[in-house]
Amino acid sequence: MSTVPIDNRLRRDAIAIWQAGVDAVNAQRLVKSVVRIKGNTLSIAGEQWAIDRVGRIAVVGGGKAGAGMAAGFEQAVGDDFLTSKVTGWVNVPADCVRPLKQLHLHPARPAGLNEPTEEGVLGAEKILKIVSQLSREDVCIVLLSGGGSALLPAPVGGVSLSDKQVVTRGLMQAGASIDELNCVRKHLSRIKGGRLAQACTAGTIITLIISDVIGDPLDVIASGPTVADSTTAADALAVLQKFVPSMPDVPANIFEHLKEAAQNEDVSDQPIQSSVRNVIIGNIDVAISAAAHEAAQRGYDVESLGGKNAGIAREVGMDLAERCLRNRNEGKGPRCMLSGGEPVVRLVATDSPRLGGRNQELVLSAAERLWKEDASNLVILSGGTDGEDGPTDAAGAFVDASVLSTAHKLGINPSDYLAINNSYPFFASTHGHLTTGPTHTNVMDLRVCLTG
Repeated sequence: MSTVPIDNRLRRDAIAIWQAGVDAVNAQRLVKSVVRIKGNTLSIAGEQWAIDRVGRIAVVGGGKAGAGMAAGFEQAVGDDFLTSKVTGWVNVPADCVRPLKQLHLHPARPAGLNEPTEEGVLGAEKILKIVSQLSREDVCIVLLSGGGSALLPAPVGGVSLSDKQVVTRGLMQAGASIDELNCVRKHLSRIKGGRLAQACTAGTIITLIISDVIGDPLDVIASGPTVADSTTAADALAVLQKFVPSMPDVPANIFEHLKEAAQNEDVSDQPIQSSVRNVIIGNIDVAISAAAHEAAQRGYDVESLGGKNAGIAREVGMDLAERCLRNRNEGKGPRCMLSGGEPVVRLVATDSPRLGGRNQELVLSAAERLWKEDASNLVILSGGTDGEDGPTDAAGAFVDASVLSTAHKLGINPSDYLAINNSYPFFASTHGHLTTGPTHTNVMDLRVCLTG
């Protein structure tokens, strides 16, 4: 019989189960599983070329998993092939930059700032230049992952980066979904919505994708740089008009550009010249499957809520707390409930300082529900698989009896923090943060709820 207190064991198990899910979508491993050289043959996601017949290989892309994906590609093809055939450039967060042998990792934005920057524009322009100088004998490999939209900014003419920043920030704060956000981003970009593929002059494009979007829609992940756009400028205009009451500072030229583009939609569309194949190599389902296996190995009866959970973060947190209380009170032994997806945070108006992220807000809401309950023998953990949660150094948070006991002793009520979306200080004070640093992957959020 273990002498470890059950609450400590549950917390330890929850973190290990979450980590198993993240490890399963390790970007290096995923890329190496679909890229290989055998003899004189290069194989990428089932496509094959004789090495002596293929021209150059250009590897470009962007995303939070970009560094791991690029490293995986280098490891898969080996040094000789790299130096003789490969060149490339990938935009990544600054804290993901590391030296590679041939591919350049460009710091396109600071850590924790999920917004387009001037450095991102510089990198996107470099990528557009690389792909526009390829020949029909060349192959372009595009590495895309979550966060690619902010990391690959290339504003259309007449729209500045600061204009795009105002719009992006406003939509996120207003609670726009990722689909709505990316719809607008695409129609203000020269690289998103299939425009990278339009600019590419290689004969073949293969895009390897780690999905961070519910349902893996190819045109939404990183705003679909190599996917023909399924939305229109009129759709983007409708999104902006929907959120105008919450976004009074949208620059007038944004509306002017979208209105003009909507009027000329059939004229402005350009065909994609190259042969393009988009391949999903990792997603939240892979992470949940691995987490479920780890939980079963640790003796838990596993229930999966799937990877398509969206909604409002505080509502999701409340629901998970209710489910955990019910599971525990049924007395059916150790149970693990897994959930994946990406809820949103609705910011309230306040002049008070605040800091947090959707995972921390979700768990803070669970803590509010458990505040007056006996919270023994349960733990609720939610973390971003990329190791980031909002503009903070935490991947997410967890709540259990120990966290709540500390909060009671300190006299800090989760309701007061939740009221102004100020989750980070609560978990910093109660030692409830999940902190990992960059994981070099990104398949949305993974939640682990255990009851003993």
